[in-house]
Amino acid sequence: MIVQVIRVMIVDDHEVVRAGLRALLQAEPDIHIVAEAATGGQALIQAARVRPQIVLLDARLPDMAGPEVCRGLYEAVPTVVVAMLTTFSDAELVGACVRAGARGYLLKEIPRLDLAPSIRLLASGEAVVDRKVLSHVFAVARHSASSPAPDAPLTERQRDILRLVSDGLTNREIAQYVHLSELTVKSYIEDLLKQVGARNRVQAAILATRQGWL
Repeated sequence: MIVQVIRVMIVDDHEVVRAGLRALLQAEPDIHIVAEAATGGQALIQAARVRPQIVLLDARLPDMAGPEVCRGLYEAVPTVVVAMLTTFSDAELVGACVRAGARGYLLKEIPRLDLAPSIRLLASGEAVVDRKVLSHVFAVARHSASSPAPDAPLTERQRDILRLVSDGLTNREIAQYVHLSELTVKSYIEDLLKQVGARNRVQAAILATRQGWL
């Protein structure tokens, strides 16, 4: 059986953190650590060279802020998926990272057994956000100035699914909740992203909260 390998880069200024993550993830047959970096500048150079699928990025680095690094990574590798993995959970930083395109926001207190499954979800197109952080994300959305909303009237079914997306549920969990197939839910969410003009699930949820669509 051929195992589809997920190429991961770790960006953290603490060597002991990088070593711990490497040791934990190298035990997974479908996850390969392709590069490490201690600074934002190193991360951008490494990403352009090795083109990882997933980047685990600390939100604060010695030379660059996490959101700045996140934007730079997408410029260097448009297909990359950036997930913040950090101890920092203040609302302003979380919101900035999400607006920069981060599809994941995980806290370093994540149980060790949850890290590899989270990476697999990210690689499959899911957004993965710690539920403690979700409350900060939506608080930022509610209190920030509203931007002009696209013309995106939502059906009741779309609203139901978007509410569940906003609660941080995966496609499989949403499918069980609304009694649809996982493939149908995936199609609903893809259509929703296009309709509201969002890059990913988290941004769609933020936009829906800000515009009052829910």
